[in-house]
Amino acid sequence: MLKLWIRDLGPRLARQTALVRVAVFLGLLVALWAPVALLIYGLGSYLRAEAAASTLALILLYLCFIWLLRRWGREVNRWAHPLSHCGLRGGSGFALSAVQAFAVGACAVFSLFGIEILLGWAALQMPDWPSVVGIAIEGLLVAIGIGFAEELFFRGWLLLELERDYSPSLALLLNALVFAIAHFIKPLTEIIRTSPQFLGLMILGMALVWARRIPKGSRWQRNRTNLGLPIGLHAGLVWGYYLVDVGDLTQLTGRVPAWVTGIDGNPLAGLVGLAMLSLLAAKLAQAAGQNKYA
Repeated sequence: MLKLWIRDLGPRLARQTALVRVAVFLGLLVALWAPVALLIYGLGSYLRAEAAASTLALILLYLCFIWLLRRWGREVNRWAHPLSHCGLRGGSGFALSAVQAFAVGACAVFSLFGIEILLGWAALQMPDWPSVVGIAIEGLLVAIGIGFAEELFFRGWLLLELERDYSPSLALLLNALVFAIAHFIKPLTEIIRTSPQFLGLMILGMALVWARRIPKGSRWQRNRTNLGLPIGLHAGLVWGYYLVDVGDLTQLTGRVPAWVTGIDGNPLAGLVGLAMLSLLAAKLAQAAGQNKYA
């Protein structure tokens, strides 16, 4: 029924503004996901398996998103191959871009903590290597899942919807703003306390848009412009931080205030992390500058 509804209203939705299209899409996504998700959460609470229920509900949400994106792309935006149009392409070029960007993201995180250790702001802790290997594998799965899911949504579908109505610069800023807000839904006291993290999320969102816009033929993008770079970069950053944080590889010494190294140890909420992220974003913006949509 929902598929037929989208097909019948597709031409009318295509004429709406980006704000209306995005709102309708999200509304349909919630309507598709919520009934089953409520059952999953209820069953998880009854069986005292809330964590498993949350994971299953998130997987279901993304499956619903993929299903809806395919129908929406064909009926509203008239894309012959919606996933490919959003940048999710196969082949060696995609894989090479993703692996290269993953290495850049992970190395950026390790370099940041390495600098803090050299300056005496953090101390290296001897790890339990068997547990670190397990954490590294677990973190890799988490990072790939987050990178794939968030980039197809934010730098895939959402960015294209915004670029239909707005200039490339405004679409970039709006995309980064929505990305930051989506990660900043928390109590007001926490919003105030961790406010520097919002700026970090904005910079990260802009960096990932620039990564998406790097044209083919550059040393970053060997083949067609695709989501390989933002997926790999996002996953690399998540994996690097996951390994250091969950693996307890470093310990802050307290020699500098938390706003320097990051509130709660989160680099996105600290001066050093913001500086590192800004340098990375500037490099990506420079590389994307060859693209008329940068």
